[in-house]
Amino acid sequence: MRNVLNIFWLAGKELKSVLGDPVMVILILWSFIVAVILEASGAGDTVYNAAIAIIDEDGSTLTRQIADALDPPWFQPPLLLGAGEAAAAMDEGRIMFALGFPPGFEADVISGLMPVAQLEVDATAVSQAQLGTDYISNILVSETRAFLSGNPDTPTTPLALELRRAFNPNGDPVWFKSVSSLLNQLSLLTIVLTGAAMLREREQGTIEHLMVMPLTPLEIALSKVLANVAVVLAAFTLSLLFVVQGLLHVPMQGSVALLLAGTTVYLAAAAAIGMFLGTMARSMAQFALLVIMVIIPIIMLSGGMGAIESQPDLVQRLTLALPSRHFLAFAKAVVFRGAGLGSVWVELALMAGLGATFFAASLLLFRRSMSLAG
Repeated sequence: MRNVLNIFWLAGKELKSVLGDPVMVILILWSFIVAVILEASGAGDTVYNAAIAIIDEDGSTLTRQIADALDPPWFQPPLLLGAGEAAAAMDEGRIMFALGFPPGFEADVISGLMPVAQLEVDATAVSQAQLGTDYISNILVSETRAFLSGNPDTPTTPLALELRRAFNPNGDPVWFKSVSSLLNQLSLLTIVLTGAAMLREREQGTIEHLMVMPLTPLEIALSKVLANVAVVLAAFTLSLLFVVQGLLHVPMQGSVALLLAGTTVYLAAAAAIGMFLGTMARSMAQFALLVIMVIIPIIMLSGGMGAIESQPDLVQRLTLALPSRHFLAFAKAVVFRGAGLGSVWVELALMAGLGATFFAASLLLFRRSMSLAG
């Protein structure tokens, strides 16, 4: 019981320090209000290595020819799935496009009729969805011309493509960008606040005061994590309700409680990274350089600035060690697809596991630094 009281006493001290700093308060407000709004209208991505499935109910030469034309580097080799399998794969975020051909598609093309091919798109990645739709449309037209005449540049054939956007019917890029921006602000502020709090104790000499008190390194470390997680989580919640849903009108399909629970897990992982950097650095200037080296990969490789599938294979494997990648996948599933705990528990477990690993490493380094200081 005494240990718990010590943690909450230190956390309260840290909260007063953060909230009593006007510059820090302005930074938090700017990050979760102005920065989110500005970043929500950012530039889009290009289509590269997008995942696509083919629902081929015709099984004809023409449909196979079109499937063969959907090749790298724009698309991954198409998956041949049934309608139910493709829907499940899109719900799970494993594919971005599902192109379906009805029975008799080739026969209708040869007869000069106007067959309909259906394209379903996961529009959570809005820019890739828009560009990928254009790519697929052009490939359909070109391959159909080539099938009928042997020349892909002959006049347009009577072919219609029916487009259905999943999870974002109007293709509004603000939806995805706002969630991605929230992740960026969470990562940056949590790492900076926690790391600066650790470093501030050493620079101001208060670490010696804490060492002579009946406190353990675990209590000091947990208090820093709890205080900064509470501040950033409160700012995130207000931004989600009043900026993302209120001002930007981004709908929330899933449970807000589940999203906040997952955000708390991610914040704990990010705070552990910040504590590790703050303990490693010997000055604020050194800490700032370390933050730049860490935060850029966390933001760029999370999947917010470009699809994970578009990254080199080695980088894709490395991103598995980034909590930000798993949090963005979790947030997209909950916010846009309405996923429940049964669909996102893997991401939650990975974030928790990575957070525990980073916290254990930072606590070990913190214990060593305190023993050396003593």
